[in-house]
Amino acid sequence: MPDRTRCPWPGRDPLYMDYHDREWGVPLRDDRAFFELLVLESAQAGLSWITILKRREGYRRAFEKFDPQVVARYGEARIASLLEDTGIIRNRKKVESAVSNARAFLRVQEAFGSFSAYLWGFVGGKSIVNEWKDMAEVPAKTELSESISRDMKSRGFTFFGPVACYAFLQSAGLVNDHLVSCFRHGEVQTLQHEPDPDRPRS
Repeated sequence: MPDRTRCPWPGRDPLYMDYHDREWGVPLRDDRAFFELLVLESAQAGLSWITILKRREGYRRAFEKFDPQVVARYGEARIASLLEDTGIIRNRKKVESAVSNARAFLRVQEAFGSFSAYLWGFVGGKSIVNEWKDMAEVPAKTELSESISRDMKSRGFTFFGPVACYAFLQSAGLVNDHLVSCFRHGEVQTLQHEPDPDRPRS
């Protein structure tokens, strides 16, 4: 939709624009989609998001379509294999983090019934809708992301500081940070209870 006004951060990159138009800010409710985003956001640390998006299919293949039960069982041999996989970011700490985060993810599911129930509990089950007019107004982290990051770290999650957490909340739709001038600002508000049917799934 190149003729529509959108947030400026995707630039003119078709992949980035598609991600913005179909996924970013859409309220997630599906646990596997949450785990996918968790792995990708953790892998992003120190890198640009477009770098990760370009490798998403590689990650989906390498991490069994983001099945946390499978990833949680990865041992050293599988980790060593992943470190040879050019389709992902070959950083040992990030790969190990994906495995340990899968285990923490399963513990949260067991404790709360689903990861979705756990995470949405921080915002009372409804997205926070901001009214930013300029990208300079959008924060890199908030008290909410600091609180969630701290709680998740206490549950064993790694590579998930307050900045990564806030980016996660923005993408997963717990926070609507589309600029008010963006055509998606109003659209994602209508998706509070049902995920966007156009949002890709693993």
